[in-house]
Formats: sequence, structure tokens, C-alpha cells
Amino acid sequence: MSRAFNYQGKRVLVIGMARSGVQAAHLLIRHGALPVLNDIKRRDAFGTALDSLNDQPVEWRLGEDPVKLLDEADALIISPGVPIDSPAVLEAQKRGIYMAGELELAAQFAEGTLIGITGTNGKTTTVTLLDTMFKEAGMSSWLSGNIGTPFSLVAQSARPGDMLVTEVSSFQLESIDTFHPRAAAVLNVTEDHLIRHYTMKCYIAMKRRIFENQKAGDLAVLNRDDPICVSMAEGLKARIAWFSRKGEVEQGAFVRDGQLTVRLDGNEWALLPVEEIGIPGPHNLENAMAAAVIAMDLNVPPEAAARTLRAFKGVEHRIEFVRELDGVRYINDSKGTNPDSTVKAVDTMNRPTVLILGGYDKHVSFEPLARHIAESPQIAELVIIGATKEQLRRELAAAGTVTPHEAETFEDAVTLCRQLAKPGWNVLLSPACASFDMFTCFEERGERFKAIVNGWTGA
Repeated sequence: MSRAFNYQGKRVLVIGMARSGVQAAHLLIRHGALPVLNDIKRRDAFGTALDSLNDQPVEWRLGEDPVKLLDEADALIISPGVPIDSPAVLEAQKRGIYMAGELELAAQFAEGTLIGITGTNGKTTTVTLLDTMFKEAGMSSWLSGNIGTPFSLVAQSARPGDMLVTEVSSFQLESIDTFHPRAAAVLNVTEDHLIRHYTMKCYIAMKRRIFENQKAGDLAVLNRDDPICVSMAEGLKARIAWFSRKGEVEQGAFVRDGQLTVRLDGNEWALLPVEEIGIPGPHNLENAMAAAVIAMDLNVPPEAAARTLRAFKGVEHRIEFVRELDGVRYINDSKGTNPDSTVKAVDTMNRPTVLILGGYDKHVSFEPLARHIAESPQIAELVIIGATKEQLRRELAAAGTVTPHEAETFEDAVTLCRQLAKPGWNVLLSPACASFDMFTCFEERGERFKAIVNGWTGA
């Protein structure tokens, strides 16, 4: 642990009272601070979400301008949803007030071995695999971060010797300071979140920050098949390990004679045949490789890693089989929130498929996805929805895809897919967009898809 600020007895303004903000407040209380709780929303908009802070030593300042609250603040903690260029953050920096994100706050207090995983796609699958490998090996492991459990919650309970497996987003990396993972990985980088980061250069720089506090004894894991990841290796202080589907690497994971193989510091393990990995698709082979490299480096027995890779069937909302009805298979990939993620989902389809696209506008291009769909032999029909519908229509037409159908509501889109699909086909929800135009999160969108599909009776 490295403490960048002494919170004892200090008034700490916490902006953003979703799950991360709530747990940041609890962590600050535990360490002697007075949290001043702020959000753009007022108390009645939260329902019961803030009830755990009732009767706690906090100051409620919901619905107020956070800039005005800086006058009495000794430090500022921001939730991941608060941009680094928001007025309150810029003003705090101008005044010299200490500022950090919730991830950074938790890292300053969490005891255990910290592992950080980031990338445009594959984070949730990889951290879940790795956490499962540690537990299969009999280790105490905590899974948190961008996956939905705030790191600040784990920091209140973890002990020395525990494994702290943390999914890290570019939003969280904007506001780190001392965050120092013993092992860290960037899985891949493709265009995403430009409404927040503005340029790819900035987005890439945020991803690379996961390595910035590592030292010579730490491990940095990168995708050898991704040119952006390859460029990140220059100047890193940590030991570098690669993973590659396309060729052998001197240090890291690769495929040899059909076996997922890991080579580290002169040791080599052939873990299992690639065909026995429980999650399908080339992207999941990459996720499995990244998890295996870190697991082997942190003393997971190869047998435990192999058992996990065979048994693990994926995470909810990521190419998740829902049901088969009237000969049609329904697949929930609501976690496909960017174009590259949807490309990977499309590539796992082995039957004619009706694809649902569209949602919240993150200011990214759909042109590469549209070209990929046009070239895919499996995409038979398209249904487009949401705030990005007009952009999708233009870019799909320019790529020469099948003419998309349009739906006004999510329910209409799913129902239309049932009408379009023929026996032997798939229906795939993989929107290539965030969900915020219709839902509060991708999980809610995926649950709604499953509820609609599971509510149907056969023909």
C-alpha cells in the first residue's frame, strides 16, 4: 500500500453516489474521515440505495453544486462516472485540493496482492476466469472493480495474502495516483468511449496508465496480436509477458500443437488442448491466455488452471445462451457495448443469425463493424434500435449489408426478431452500443431480453 493522503480527521467530498461512492464513503469512515456526500440527484431519487449510510458520520449535500462545496473540503474523491475534466475536478486541481478516484482510494487501503485487468473487451471474462483459478487453487480471492462490486468494498475486508482481482476501466484509470498492481494486463484496445476521452490517443494513454506504477518485479501482460498493445510495451519497468493466438512468444502464452501453452522465466506448461476450453471463440482463447499467464506467475498449479478453463462456461450477458424455441436459439450479448465486441460475437455464430444493433451514442464509428457484417456469411437479418439508429442505417447501407429493419422500442425489436428468424437460426442481442438511451445499464437490457424471450410459448 502507498498512502498519498492522510484522511484522518479530514472533510472529504465524495462526488457520485452510485455503488462506488457509497462504498468509498464507508471506507473513508473506517479510516477516520468525514465524508461529504454529493450527487447531482437528490436523496429521494436513490430509493434504498443509500440506506447503509443512515446513522453514519456523514454530511449529506445531495443535489448541490459540488464546486461550491470545495470551499470546506480537504480532499475530493470521484466515482468512475465523474469525468476528469468536470468543473469540480478542474477547480479542485486549480486550488491544489487532493483528488483521486474511488479505485485509487481503495488501492491505498486494500491489503493483498493486487491484479488489474483492462482492455476494450474481455475484461469481465478474464477477471472472472482468474478469480476462479485462484479459488480452484485454494487461494483467498476477491473480485471487484468495474465488474460491479466496488474495490472500496473489498478494501474493507481483504487481508494480506489475499488475491485482489480487479477489473479496471479507462474511466477509473483517469484518476489514479499510486495504484500499483503486482500483475496487470491490457487485453486489447479498439475505438470506444470517445464521448468521454475525445480522441483515441487519450483513450490509449488512459489504458496504459495501468502499468505506470509497476516496478521491475511486477508483471505486465499484453496482447502480441494487437498493434496498440505492442506499442505500449516500450518503456515499461515491469517484466513483460505476451499472449498470442498467431505464434509463439518468448515469455507468455501461445498455442503449440493445439495446446494452450504458458512459458515464464524458463518454465513451460502445456495446460490443455484449446478445443477443451469451455468458452467459445477466438477472443475467449485470448482471455484464457491472459488469465493463465497471470495465474502461473502467481503460483496457481497448472492443474487448477486447466480445470478452471475446462469448466468455466462464461459470464452473464456475454454470448449467453438463453433458450431454444421453435428451433431458434436466443443469445444474450448485452455486454457487447462497442463495435469490436459485437464483431467478436458475430464471429462465434455458426448458424444464420438475426442481429439486434443500436443504443446510446458514444461517438464511435460503426464502419468497421458494418463491413464485417457485410462480409459475414451468418448475419441474415438486422434489426436496429435506439439513439444510434440513423448512424447505423447510413453506415450499414454504405457497407452493403442486408437492409436493416427498424424498431421503436426494445420489446418491438425482440418480437420482430422472432418473426424474422427461421428454424435453425440464431437471434443475437449484441448492440455494439451502451444501453443508457433505454436502460440504466447493460445488465438491465440483458435481463429484459431474457425476460421477453423466456416469457414466450412455442408455436
